[in-house]
Amino acid sequence: MSENQNLLAEQRRALILEEVRRRGGVRVNELTRKLGVSDMTVRRDLDALARQGMLEKVHGGAVPLVEASTHEPGFEAKSGLELSAKDDIARAAAELVSPGAAIALSGGTTTYALAGQLLDVPDLTVVTNSVRVADVFHAAQRTSGPRQGAATVVLTGGVRTPSDSLVGPVADQAIAVLHFDLLFLGVHGISIEAGLSTPNLAEAETNRRLVQSARRVVVVADHTKWGTVGLSSFASLDQVDTLVTDSGLPAEARDEISEHLPRLVVAGEPEEPAEPSDV
Repeated sequence: MSENQNLLAEQRRALILEEVRRRGGVRVNELTRKLGVSDMTVRRDLDALARQGMLEKVHGGAVPLVEASTHEPGFEAKSGLELSAKDDIARAAAELVSPGAAIALSGGTTTYALAGQLLDVPDLTVVTNSVRVADVFHAAQRTSGPRQGAATVVLTGGVRTPSDSLVGPVADQAIAVLHFDLLFLGVHGISIEAGLSTPNLAEAETNRRLVQSARRVVVVADHTKWGTVGLSSFASLDQVDTLVTDSGLPAEARDEISEHLPRLVVAGEPEEPAEPSDV
């Protein structure tokens, strides 16, 4: 069978991962038929996904990787996953930000990508508990020098987590006295039952404070976060105003989310018009 040139490697791997998660495991020969590629190509894709910690290879195929709800990957481990999806989400989320707004960005690799998209939005006040996010703005100022309209960045302080977020009593107290227009929240997992969750108990408390201090909450999460549940829930879905995700999110998940959230933004796709109200 000839190679299917219409699918990029990243697209194939996203489809493989979705199939593994949906069915609980797949065989190599099933994937070769579904994707229209050779078994060597499928095996290379499975090797790559296994190296990224996204699935477990078994004889003749692959199964989902079962992680403990307390497992918290480091920033570097997460930063290499779903790169194009995070960039798409970051661009879509940046369109929600108006000049002069007071915004907050939680820790995470997707909010880190978003920070890079906000450098040219004038007169922002940015509150963050992410060392990496703060570094994006500070590095831009060091490179270009002082400029009119550059963001004012407030770093909360606190104890550093494996994902380079600052959490704990110092961070919580700093956030509690602040009020921001918009919170962009990265998450470890999101589901109907558990809401938003993280494997880190201290980070869960800091995220609760962030949600309480925001007028509007925007979750930025790629499709792999859907259905994942960490040790501690810190917000229910009815506390979220908008979810910005990528096109890899399955149709059934979109339907579920649309039933619970006021707004779903799928990066790169036009938004469906809101249902008319019965007034």
